[in-house]
Order: sequence, then structure tokens, then C-alpha cells
Amino acid sequence: MTTVANALQAIRQRLAEAAAAAGRPAEGIQLLAVSKTVPATAIRQAYAAGQRAFGESYAQEAMEKIPALNDLPLEWHFIGPIQSNKTRPLAEHFSWVHSLERAKIAERLSAARPAGLPDLQVCIQVNISGEASKSGVAPEELLPLARQVQALPRLKLRGLMAIPEPTPDPAHQRQQLRVLGELLDQLNAAGFSLDTLSMGMSDDLEAAIAEGATIVRVGSAIFGKRPKI
Repeated sequence: MTTVANALQAIRQRLAEAAAAAGRPAEGIQLLAVSKTVPATAIRQAYAAGQRAFGESYAQEAMEKIPALNDLPLEWHFIGPIQSNKTRPLAEHFSWVHSLERAKIAERLSAARPAGLPDLQVCIQVNISGEASKSGVAPEELLPLARQVQALPRLKLRGLMAIPEPTPDPAHQRQQLRVLGELLDQLNAAGFSLDTLSMGMSDDLEAAIAEGATIVRVGSAIFGKRPKI
């Protein structure tokens, strides 16, 4: 097997063990392979090893990569900050957008989503750590934004996404991630029907799965450390 295939096998084992420890079925947790800065050849290796969903963070890079891989039935997720002038290619080429944080961006994605495609599946990114450097809506601003997004055509609001503050402390990891699950519960209690928690990466996927993650976003543990760009 290739290095990528070996790494995928190891991550799937970690995911399965974490799910078992949490008393959850592993089938209910999607592994999203974060392929930003990764060449198309490595994505092809991951596909050959059974991976189908890939996450990109840079629109321009993704627009070069996706056409080069359009012979494969891949599911593309956008997980990075969204610039207003990049909403059209995202709406046209991605199945999911995890990083929605402004109504204006949601409106542009809605308007640009081609009518012939299924609704664009979206998550709202929440800044659960309160870090000034982090993207995401503040928790107290989540409900009005969710109502605006839910009302838009050609978008399907699925849930929430977060990037917690890095910490080696498992208890602090879980505490941060628990906040996102509680916010999802609050939205559902307010009348939403959301089913997605996009949280957990290479270093904290066990904590995320314990707190209810349904999508874990893993990059470096599959493809190796990324170059600085």
C-alpha cells in the first residue's frame, strides 16, 4: 500500500475505536480528508484507498485541482474562509461549505448555486474559543444568522462547524467541543432540524467524536505535514 493508504487505514482505525469508546456507530461519522496544498496525485492515491470526501480551504487552488480530478466521483467540501468574490466557484463546484459566517456570503452562495445541482449543504462556523484570530460567528449571534440562512433557496443548512483553540489538555478539548454540540441542540430546540457537527482534526478527533462529531476533518495525519504557503 501507498503511504497515503496506510495513513488512511490508521485514521479509520482511530475513528472506529473512538466511536466504540463513545458508544456510537462508526458509520455515523464521516471522514473528510483535508487536501489543501496536497497535489492531485495524492488525492488519487486516497481515492484508490476508498476515500471519497475531500476538504479544500483555498478557492483558487481548488479551482485548479477539481477539474484535474473530474474523472473521479469525489465529494468536495469547502472548509476555509470565504471571500465575497469567490462565492460563485464555490457554489458551482462544491457539495458542502462548512465555513459560513455572514449572511451576505450565504446570499451570494444561494444566488450563484446552479439550479441543476442539488442544494448546497452548508454549516455555520462558530468561534467557540473567542479567539480574535479565529473565523466564525459569535455564539450569541448564531440564531439570527441561522434563521437567515435557512430561509435562502438552494442552500440546505445542515449544522455547525468549529476550529477549537489548540490544547494538549483532553478535558479542555472536550469542553470547547461540547459548546458546539450544545449550540446545535439549542437551534434544534428553536425549531431547526440540524444533524451535522463538523469538528475534530488530526490532534483531537477522539475528543470530537466523544462530543458528537458527525464529520471529522483530517489532513496532516493522512497526507503528512503541509508546506507553509
